[in-house]
Amino acid sequence: MQWAEVIEDPSLQNLPYKIELNRWGNIEMSPASNRHGWLQSRLIVLLSKILPKGEVISECSIQTSIGIRVPDVVWCSADFLQRHGFATPYLEAPEICIEVLSPSKSRGEMDEKTVAYLAAGAHEVWLVDEFLQMEMFDASGNLPESRFDARIATRIAGLHPVSTS
Repeated sequence: MQWAEVIEDPSLQNLPYKIELNRWGNIEMSPASNRHGWLQSRLIVLLSKILPKGEVISECSIQTSIGIRVPDVVWCSADFLQRHGFATPYLEAPEICIEVLSPSKSRGEMDEKTVAYLAAGAHEVWLVDEFLQMEMFDASGNLPESRFDARIATRIAGLHPVSTS
């Protein structure tokens, strides 16, 4: 199956799952919790403030060596967008690819995605768990802080939901 077929298939619209294609063209789906969605939206807002000279995209499709993968959040520079526009899927990964971890995602899967995003051109890959713990990687391995802004990990660790009481 091709990515264009997936996004045009009416039976695959409005599913409560994230859809990806593996290297053999088979659909893979992952359920997401409301906390996962909340964290994804908080990351979008935070990145928009910290890195204003680019765009933040949620559920961005990227052609990788392991198929079409869809990081939860990406950040693209203005230069990236000038070169690629909103091609679907991107044939090159945006500068920052972020996966929000959940119980349905194994460490092996996340390691494989990290390698695939970096091989596709990402400068950094961030893994953020639902307890706001974060790991950052570039082609050389684990990073102590982001090269885009050293304050990011501290700001992510400080995120909290709005109280309803």
